[in-house]
Amino acid sequence: MEAEQILVVDDDPDILTILRDNLEWDGYTVLTASTGREALSLFREKTHSLIILDLFLPDMDGIQVCRAIREESDVPIIMLTARDRVTDKVLGLETGADDYLVKPFEHLELAARIKACLRRRRPGPITTEALIHENIKIDPARRVAFKDGKELNLTHTEFNLLLLLASRPGQAMSRDSIRKALWPEGDLYKGSRTIDVHIQHLRQKLEEDPHSPRYIKTIPSVGYLFDVHSK
Repeated sequence: MEAEQILVVDDDPDILTILRDNLEWDGYTVLTASTGREALSLFREKTHSLIILDLFLPDMDGIQVCRAIREESDVPIIMLTARDRVTDKVLGLETGADDYLVKPFEHLELAARIKACLRRRRPGPITTEALIHENIKIDPARRVAFKDGKELNLTHTEFNLLLLLASRPGQAMSRDSIRKALWPEGDLYKGSRTIDVHIQHLRQKLEEDPHSPRYIKTIPSVGYLFDVHSK
């Protein structure tokens, strides 16, 4: 079986060397880039299973690179940042990153995050039947969703989240139950705002007014609910 290929983007040559050596030891094929432009060039030339992207780059920041990639692909992206600030993490997730890690980190944690992202890319479907709720159609077999006949441009995580909630219409799901359903290795995400950020991102694509959502409702002190009755 051909090895999964990972693109690592960081302007620190020592970090690039360490990450490349460790990931190759784990059995991955690794390409490296030290600038945003070089990263985008390699991204467009090759097919990657996952991208590890530093937030701070010399020519353009990781947010800009992530946005550019998201316009063309839903390849999993793990963002790296040297600052443990909520705003940095949330901005990365809102831009389309699937996960984030704060430097310095242990390679075992990065390896676990990579495996989690790769597993989520091809998860077993919650249901194989197409779900139709009024003007929303979700096709698990093809992994596509439509609103008013127009395909929604969802990332893998957003699709899994929508499918999970829509499979249980009218049922409130706690953040913890959502986390465990989407991330079986959920202890990596305890206490994070990952779910809230992905909900916000999904609402931006699904709702007419994300600030007054019709479909994905917040249930105070509980979590979220897919509502098919309100208008």
